[in-house]
Amino acid sequence: MEFKIEHTWNSFPVSHDPVMIRLTPENAGMLMEVSAPFFNDPPAPPGEPGKPFSGLWDYEVVEAFFLNGQTEQYLEVELCPHICEHTSSMTISCFHRHGQHLVLLLSGRRKVCKKELPLAFQADINWTQGTWHGTAIIPWKYFPPGVDKMNSYAIHGSGLGRTYEALYPVPREEIKEGQGPNFHLLEYFKDFNLKDIMGEDWNQPPSDSWP
Repeated sequence: MEFKIEHTWNSFPVSHDPVMIRLTPENAGMLMEVSAPFFNDPPAPPGEPGKPFSGLWDYEVVEAFFLNGQTEQYLEVELCPHICEHTSSMTISCFHRHGQHLVLLLSGRRKVCKKELPLAFQADINWTQGTWHGTAIIPWKYFPPGVDKMNSYAIHGSGLGRTYEALYPVPREEIKEGQGPNFHLLEYFKDFNLKDIMGEDWNQPPSDSWP
């Protein structure tokens, strides 16, 4: 299953090639694959590559949210490219480097119940093409029971150039005066069925990560 983020959070078309997210089966969970333009703005987070980084949403990041629309329990996965050490603009490419990530479990809007969970994630940057690619295996135990909705986001840029993009944005006619980007507006998430990825005979494994 593949998704393209083609609009800003407030429903304007993006001005670059869209971020692409592909979700496919994996033995230990679901594989989330990101292919995206690399803006290198803002600079990479100061955290250790391959480790969770709190506040990752303040950097260049792609996010996916998986929601149970009845209980408002949801999983948030954030993935970030990482610049190789000792590289420069003359470097052609950088392969198999681990980026920073952030995994949050939330029970209710913005109500984090678990954070900075471990994740098998690696990313690479292609300098000649100005793109980055990342793959993460999301364990089934991180998904809340009964996932039936999702949304995805991408963020880049600094200062007045900070740009917030959404797979399912807020319709322009519904934006209120003074409203800014908010990725926890669960009412704008769209229907999503894990069986469309895993097959009709598949059942979501139980999880001890959720009450």
